[in-house]
Amino acid sequence: MDKLLIVEDDLGIQKQLKWGLQGYELLFAEDRQKAISQLRRHEPKVVTLDLGLPPDPANASEGLATLSEIMTLAPNTKVICVTGNSDKANALKAIELGAYDFYQKPIDMDTLAIIVNRAFHVAQLEEENRHLQLGENPFGTIIGSSPSIQKSCKLAERIAKADITTLLLGESGTGKELFARAIHDASPRQKGPFVAINCASIPDNLLESELFGYEKGAFTGAAKTTKGKVEFANGGTLFLDEIGDMPLNLQAKMLRFLQERVIERVGGRSELSVDVRVICATHRDLPQMAKDEEFREDLYYRVGEVSIAIPPLRERSGDVVVLAKHFLNTFNKEFGQNVRGFAEDAIQAMLAHEWSGNIRELQNKLKSAVIISDANLITAEDLGFFGEIDPTEQTELNLKAVREQAESTAIRTAFATAKHNMSRTAELLGVTRPTLYSLIDKYNLKDIKPD
Repeated sequence: MDKLLIVEDDLGIQKQLKWGLQGYELLFAEDRQKAISQLRRHEPKVVTLDLGLPPDPANASEGLATLSEIMTLAPNTKVICVTGNSDKANALKAIELGAYDFYQKPIDMDTLAIIVNRAFHVAQLEEENRHLQLGENPFGTIIGSSPSIQKSCKLAERIAKADITTLLLGESGTGKELFARAIHDASPRQKGPFVAINCASIPDNLLESELFGYEKGAFTGAAKTTKGKVEFANGGTLFLDEIGDMPLNLQAKMLRFLQERVIERVGGRSELSVDVRVICATHRDLPQMAKDEEFREDLYYRVGEVSIAIPPLRERSGDVVVLAKHFLNTFNKEFGQNVRGFAEDAIQAMLAHEWSGNIRELQNKLKSAVIISDANLITAEDLGFFGEIDPTEQTELNLKAVREQAESTAIRTAFATAKHNMSRTAELLGVTRPTLYSLIDKYNLKDIKPD
C-alpha cells in the first residue's frame, strides 16, 4: 500500500482522516520533529500538512518551516497543505515553497480523497519518467503519459528490434528526431552511428552529394573524394528528416538505395554496398503528394513499411504541464536559476494555448521565461501570453474549479479511450469502479454511460 504521512496535531481530525482516507498505509505526526522523522524513515510519496502546528498553532510559521524542510530533504514529495479559510496568503506562500496543492478547512473527505489520489498518481508518473530518463529505457526521453503519446511509444518500441524502414508522421516540433534516436538506441544497431540529415534544409543541387558523397573532380570544387551521410551511417541508422521535401529527380536514386542497399557517389562508376537502417520523417501528406505526382508512390510504400503517427501537443491531454516542469528543471540547471514552479495563470495559459509549434514552441517559451523571471513562480506574462485568458474568467477561477474541470476532462478522455468500458476506464484513471461512479455523479457527467 502507498504510504501517506498526515502531519496534524488535532487528534479529532486525525481520526477523521484515518476513517476517510482508506486504501493507504497511514503515518501520523503531531509536530515538525516527528514529521521529519517519519519522512526519513518511510519516504512517503504524499504528505498532508496542517500549517497550524505547535508550538505556534495559531500561525503558519511552524507549518511553513516543516514544509520547507520536507522539500529540502525530499523535493519530489507531494505535500498537500491544509489551511484555515482565512489563510490564503499562507497557502500561496506554501505553493511558492514547493507544495503540490492546498486545501481549506473544514475538511470535506470526498474532495480531499480525490486530491490525495491525484497526488499519488502524479508522483507515480514523475517517478516513472525519472527512471526512464536514467537510461533504463531509450523511450524515457519521450516524456508524457497521455494515451496518444503512449500508443506511439509502444508501437516504436515494438518495431525497434526489427530492421525495418520506418516513417514518422507528425507536425513540426512534435519530436520526430527524438523518436528516431530512441528507436536507434533500442535497436541492435545502438552501438553504430546515428546520422541525421534534413532534406528541406539543403539546396536540391547539393542534396545528392550530401547523401551519397562524391568523387574527386566530380564537379567544380570537388578537390577530394568525400563520403556522404549514407556511408557515414554504415552499421547504424540514417534519419532522413522531411523526406517529403526531397526533389523528384533524387527520389529514384533513393528508391534504388532502399531496395538494393547500394549507392554510387556523384561522379563515381562503382557501386558501394552499405548496411544501414533508414528512418524517415515528414510533416507533409505523402499519400496526397503521391496522387499529385509530387512524390513517388513506390518510394512512399518503401519508406512507410511501418508508419508511426506522433500526436501534436494540443492532443496530448495534460502532457503540456509535465513537459513544462521537465524543461523548467533543465533550464534552471543550465542557467543557474531557482524558479520553483508556475503561477496559476501560467498553467491555465499553457493548457489553453494551441501550441502550433508543439514541443519546440513550449521549450523555447520556457527557456526565455526561466531567464527573465525574477520571482519564484513563472507567470503567464513570463511565457509571453498576453490576453489569452479572459481576466474576468481568471478572477472567478480557483483551484477547486480547475481541479473539477481537469478531472471531468480526464474521465471523458479515459472513457473514450476505453471504448465506453467502465472497468477499463477506472483502470486507466487509477481508481475503483465505485469511485468512478461517484465522480461521474459528482460532476454530473450524464454523457458517460457504459455501452
